[in-house]
Amino acid sequence: MFTMNTKLSSIAFKKLPLCVLAFPVFFFTSCDQQKVDIDANKDAAVDRLEKQEEAVDAAAESARKQVGENAVIDKANIEAERKIVKGQLEADKVKAEADAEAAKARIDAVKE
Repeated sequence: MFTMNTKLSSIAFKKLPLCVLAFPVFFFTSCDQQKVDIDANKDAAVDRLEKQEEAVDAAAESARKQVGENAVIDKANIEAERKIVKGQLEADKVKAEADAEAAKARIDAVKE
């Protein structure tokens, strides 16, 4: 029985260095894989955020262009409105002059 224990302890001591070496290798390999996974997740997040930034920039540029186009349209509408109002005022002025001439003609007709 004493020899049996000696054999078991002998086998255990022979495999102990292998276990002692295997654990750190497994542990560090596992840690390295975790670090690789973390880096992959970080890279994916950074890529996603960069794409969102590009989308924001594109939307802002589109909005700037639209504002510029709207400004041109607004200026054209203002100019058109100005011409309409000015034309109406000219017509009113001509009508006022014509009314004044007609009133003068009526007075002259009554006098004679």
